[in-house]
Parts: sequence; C-alpha cells; structure tokens
Amino acid sequence: MSRYLLRRLLIAIPSLLGISVVLFVVLALAPGDPFGELATNPNVPAEVGAALRSKFGLDDPIALRYLRWLAAMLRGDWGFSFTSRVDVDALILQRLPATLFVIGSSQVLALLVALPVGVYSATRPYSLFDQIANTLAFIGFSLPTFFTGLLLILVFSINLGWLPFVFRADIAANGGHWYWEEFRQSVMPVAVLGLAQGASWTRYVRSAVLDAIRLDHVTTARAKGLAERVVVVKHVVRNALIPVVTLVALSMPAVFGGAIVTEQIFRIPGIGSLLISSILANDTPVIMAVTFVFACLVILFNLIADLLYGWLDPRIAYR
Repeated sequence: MSRYLLRRLLIAIPSLLGISVVLFVVLALAPGDPFGELATNPNVPAEVGAALRSKFGLDDPIALRYLRWLAAMLRGDWGFSFTSRVDVDALILQRLPATLFVIGSSQVLALLVALPVGVYSATRPYSLFDQIANTLAFIGFSLPTFFTGLLLILVFSINLGWLPFVFRADIAANGGHWYWEEFRQSVMPVAVLGLAQGASWTRYVRSAVLDAIRLDHVTTARAKGLAERVVVVKHVVRNALIPVVTLVALSMPAVFGGAIVTEQIFRIPGIGSLLISSILANDTPVIMAVTFVFACLVILFNLIADLLYGWLDPRIAYR
C-alpha cells in the first residue's frame, strides 16, 4: 500500500503542474489590472504604477512569470496580496479553517442523511417511505444553494430570530457558550450544503443498494439463514458503497463551488469569500493560490477514495 500511495503522489505532481500552468495562463491573459486604480488617480504619478508593475514583474513574458511563481512556490513563498498587503500563505491559512469546518461538517451531514435513507428506501422499494424520500431528494438537489440559503435566512433569522445569518470568526464568548454560539451560526450554512449533497447522494445510494441486493452472494447469505439486517449491512451495503465513494470523490469540485456561494450568502470568512473578493479586486496572487489549493484538495479527496476501495472490497489490490 505504501508503494501504491507513493506512486499516486508522484502521478499527482504532473497533474498539479498542468493545472497550475492552465490557471496561470488564464489569469495572465484575463482582462484587468491590479494597479488599474492608480492610473485613474490624478494624485498618483504614472511612474509609481510603472515601478510597481516592474517590481512584481507584471510586464515580463508569461513563461518567465510562471517559472518565477513556480520557483517561489517550491520555496514556500506564495506571493504577496496586492489588496490586503500581507503574504498570501498567511491570508489563506487564516481563512482555510472556516472553509474546511463548513465543508467537512456538511459532508458528514450528507452521509448521515444519504446512507440510512438510501439503504432503507432500497430495501423497501416503491413503499410509502421510498416515495416520500425520492420526492424530497428530487426537491433537495433541484433547488440551488443560494435559494435554499436565502430561504433559511428568511425563515430562521428574520421571521423567527432563532439563528444568526452572519458568520462571525471573533465570537466574544468562552467555554460552553462559545461552542453554543459556534453551533448556532454553523447550522444554516452546514444544512444548506449538507442537505443538497445528501439529497443527491440518496438517489445514488438507493440505486447502488438495489443493484447489490440482487447479487448471487446475497441470495446465498439469505439461504444460509442469516438475519436480514446482517445480510444488508455486511453483504449489501459494503459492496454498494464502492460506487458511492467514487461519486463522493468526483463531486468534491461541485462541493467547493457550492461552498463559495454559501460563504458569500452567510458572510463566512473562508477562502471561498476570499476568492470572490480577490477576483473583484484583480488580486491575481491570491486568486492563483486559492484555486491551486482547491485543486490540491480535490486531488487529495480522490486519493482518499482510491484508498477506501481496497478497504471496501478486498479483491482490489494496491499495485
């Protein structure tokens, strides 16, 4: 397994290099100038803007700028934010925990919804529970996250006043009160992302369990007199989880995209909102670093999915 993991990490290097080249070229060719406001400010001489562009190498060829950026990344220097006036790595490390907390909690919620509901629906197809679950699942993944987020804010924050609709990173509380306030402000963003993903995954879990429940080894297990719960949990669900793991790994880009929208709605100080504000300000070092971090996280989740295959199905060998 260690050799397989090392080989996969080595394969990820050219993938990340290709992603970085595409991102850098697209951002270099995109319209906009991070120092464009200086040119329109009559109080700032033109020589100041030219000096800044020369300092950061914005007038150099794209290939030279990319090689300079890559060398700096390998040294651990992620660049300097033109807008925030701080190092990019410090800015991302400041925002990353909030994003990982919201995304991680939402994925746990999605799995807690999708697995039991999907399995129960598949073991009782076309029952009343199955029809209700399918209807709610269709409604859940048909509604966009921005609509669901605004709807929850309208109901639970404005009308009922139960939950805050602005996520605060500096909660003025200690001990148990801090955890309670953190829970209250995390309920809606986690629910928006988690229920949307859970609705989509429920359909896939149901379909995978329906396929696995008709296999010969399941019929053999029932013929041996095993209890139905043992048959479902040990022989059906474990085989049905293999395509579900693939789905979860492949849906991570959509999850990060939904997190960007959710962070904007609930004002979460994460890297999604940082990316949007950087795009509006043409802060290219931050845009490049954030999108590259998203790419690394997607590749990491796909690697974790490949490792889970061997645990779910012993017939899969790490070679």
